[in-house]
Amino acid sequence: MFGRDGVSWQEARRDSSGLAPDPVATQEAVLQVYAARAVSWRGIFAVHTWIVVKPAGADRFTRYEVVGFGVSETVPSIRVDRTGPDNYWFGAKPELVLDRRGKDVDALIVKVRAAVATYPYPNEYRAWPGPNSNTFTAYVARQVPELGLAMPSNAIGKDYLPGGALWARAPSDTGFQLSFFGVLGLIVARDEGLEFNLLGFDMGFDFKAPALKLPGVGRVGTALEPAPG
Repeated sequence: MFGRDGVSWQEARRDSSGLAPDPVATQEAVLQVYAARAVSWRGIFAVHTWIVVKPAGADRFTRYEVVGFGVSETVPSIRVDRTGPDNYWFGAKPELVLDRRGKDVDALIVKVRAAVATYPYPNEYRAWPGPNSNTFTAYVARQVPELGLAMPSNAIGKDYLPGGALWARAPSDTGFQLSFFGVLGLIVARDEGLEFNLLGFDMGFDFKAPALKLPGVGRVGTALEPAPG
């Protein structure tokens, strides 16, 4: 399997991107969400997302994510510290989606860890329409609405609602969404804007920071800064 620039995924870059702060030098609590283009051809259509946390005073990050490698061999889909907090994802440089820091973040970290423990698909993975890595990140966001996490529109799987639910709060907790098993749906929210989901591909418009949302491409328009704490 070959990825970017004809490099096999086994040889693709996976070192630190330098986006995460030095945990030893940073005493305050930090909670971040990253997104990077998915492996191989999937990266044309979608991004992979993950969550990292560092309590106040801790000297290391903990990374939480869901991956499909090994699940068919009974390896759990939830992986902890599979790699560094901000590492390249098989050649793709990550982008910072959420960056929360400060005195209130320790309480959020406790809630995030509780949400990770209750994720309903710890031993399942399906790239499309879910449950996948983005289903996991969106689930945590809905369980911890204080995060205010608006998922990238090209995070395929984010609209797959656990238990076959047909509606839920949007991941950002600023609106609502309807979804039919992640293949057909609608989000109307302040932070996400208006998103139509057809076969897992989202298209729409962001009113808060004006931009089109196109399938596979993601945002086209005003650049977003990582949501701060």
